[in-house]
Amino acid sequence: MTDAVKGPASYFPSIEKKYGRPVSEWKDLIRASPLTKHMELVAWLKSEHGLGHGHANALVAHTLAEDNAR
Repeated sequence: MTDAVKGPASYFPSIEKKYGRPVSEWKDLIRASPLTKHMELVAWLKSEHGLGHGHANALVAHTLAEDNAR
């Protein structure tokens, strides 16, 4: 039996379905942005790319956590 995906990654299937881009593309966009603060990135994804708050927040949180773990 597999464990259900939890946390920000649990949003990934619906993000890909709703916006038609793989999560890897969204992460690349976040990393390429000159913005560095969590809420600045969330606001940017919402205003420039039309993401909802929860989806933008999940992508930013997961991407920044990955980058900070390096």
